[in-house]
Amino acid sequence: MLECVINLAEGRDLTALDQLSVSAGGSLRDRHHDPAHHRSVFTLIDDADPLELDVRHLIEAAFKRLTLVGHEGVHPRIGVVDVVPFVALDPAQRPLARALRERTARWIADTFGVPTFLYGLMADGSTRTLPDVRRLAFGTLSPDFGPEKPSPILGAVAVGERPVLVAWNLWLGETSLSRARALAREVRGPFVRALGLQAGDEVQVSCNLLDVTARPPSFVYDQVRQRLVGAEVITRSELVGLAPRVLLDREDPARWSELDLRPDHTIEAVLERGSARF
Repeated sequence: MLECVINLAEGRDLTALDQLSVSAGGSLRDRHHDPAHHRSVFTLIDDADPLELDVRHLIEAAFKRLTLVGHEGVHPRIGVVDVVPFVALDPAQRPLARALRERTARWIADTFGVPTFLYGLMADGSTRTLPDVRRLAFGTLSPDFGPEKPSPILGAVAVGERPVLVAWNLWLGETSLSRARALAREVRGPFVRALGLQAGDEVQVSCNLLDVTARPPSFVYDQVRQRLVGAEVITRSELVGLAPRVLLDREDPARWSELDLRPDHTIEAVLERGSARF
């Protein structure tokens, strides 16, 4: 089984999201949308052949339906199909996930004329991260496939291969954006990527937890809580998409609710249930 967690630049039009969900076929396991981010995360899990087909159907539908023209949202993005990471749920299948990355990136460029950037382990043995792509794209970093300039309507796409990670946010009350950004800097490290973002009337520390065995959500939650001052408060946690069951096994069940962790929101539970969760 392999996973592909596609991030699209649309988080407000539920009719469009429902239509895009149909295009994702039987591989779709979860959908999360956020109006402030103006972004949705589609989690597809399947064997390699049906997964590749459903990923292509979803990308094609997104290119037909979505546009960067007039798009605004608090989350960084380089295209309407912003990020397409392939994830081997069994580490032994990582070479297969990288092959899917290469084929998908080339297919996007050849079929739609949209530039694509690879990230993860590269052919020369180096590693390129998604933050590298966001920072360097169309500057010192040229696309791996496709034209040298982004499409004015569709932008570009980052297509990657990575291990399982957990996208997880902390929402803060009585806190300024500058403070959220400072808190994000303080919790950021080798195992945690974090941004301070304004999301409507609230702010959040938006995190990617790269290794939940080293830095589980409770660790980051407690780091932030210990640094709050005055009336600042954590109002809620938010799991974006699915988490591996091992994460819940490592956390105290008494804290699951506080951390927005639930047994039915794990990769394993969704696969056992055999239906999408959204």
